[in-house]
Amino acid sequence: MLTAPALPACPLPGLRAVELIAGMEPLLQRFFDDNPLYFVAVSGKPAAPGEAHDEMHGELPAGWSHGRQWVIGYVDATGALAAMANVVSDLLVPTVWHIGTFIVATVRHGSGDAQALFAALQDWARSRGACWLRLGVVRGNVRAERFWARQGFVQTRLRNAVVFGEHATTVRVMCKPLAGGSIEAYLGLVRRDRPQAAGD
Repeated sequence: MLTAPALPACPLPGLRAVELIAGMEPLLQRFFDDNPLYFVAVSGKPAAPGEAHDEMHGELPAGWSHGRQWVIGYVDATGALAAMANVVSDLLVPTVWHIGTFIVATVRHGSGDAQALFAALQDWARSRGACWLRLGVVRGNVRAERFWARQGFVQTRLRNAVVFGEHATTVRVMCKPLAGGSIEAYLGLVRRDRPQAAGD
């Protein structure tokens, strides 16, 4: 019987995937500070000093069932981060995996690296039982909206007045089938992602 890999394969030469664990917060914070575009798009300003700690140790909303959470870093030969992803398995219902954060270094934008890393991440999640991927993207973050649409994600609903730091915004909840299911089937599983769903 084949065993699913502990971490995604890294398709980019010179990089390797590692799990970011306690004690590695400074490494992640340096990456956030050096690549502020994501945070400016989401909250209107660069990452806060404690952003990496919150990313690695923050808890999901009360009552949200889930499996395991990974904060994955892609490091180069010097040990510096070139990209990162925060992934949660079995969020809300089994087989639904959530991408909380996915950031590729600004200098790599337009190179195809983001697509390659996501494709490997998707294959890894599928190998571990994911049938659906789910995420939220800030409306108006055009680069991110286009990227996720190109990867096959479809909007299911909008969440209004979502607060990031001191900034309130609208988030597009999106999902992608990995095992041939329909969006209608997904919405039958995850009621909160239906267009008419109330609350958060």
